[in-house]
Amino acid sequence: MPIKCPNSTLPKNGCSYLAGPDAAGRVADARRTAYLRDHFQVAQRAIQNGVPLAGYFVWSLMDNFEWAKGYTQRFGMVWVDYATQQRLPKDSARWFKEVVAENGFEA
Repeated sequence: MPIKCPNSTLPKNGCSYLAGPDAAGRVADARRTAYLRDHFQVAQRAIQNGVPLAGYFVWSLMDNFEWAKGYTQRFGMVWVDYATQQRLPKDSARWFKEVVAENGFEA
């Protein structure tokens, strides 16, 4: 039975992992990719079950200052060197780019 409520969004959903760049500049964050994949699948099932989910916003695009923890948490899909402001897309950003380009992913 469909749920009768207005369209809703998930305004902020993400996870913090401390993976940093290796010698080649790659930031391997497979746990974040798995986290996002799992949550996207749950969101898809909710839609299929009648939940009017209109949007899902990943937290966060880039590593940033978190009010409770300062710069100690890394929620972003893009790694930021706070001293130089250099930015490196993490593996999760590359995965997310493919999801957007393909309008989904194989479950």
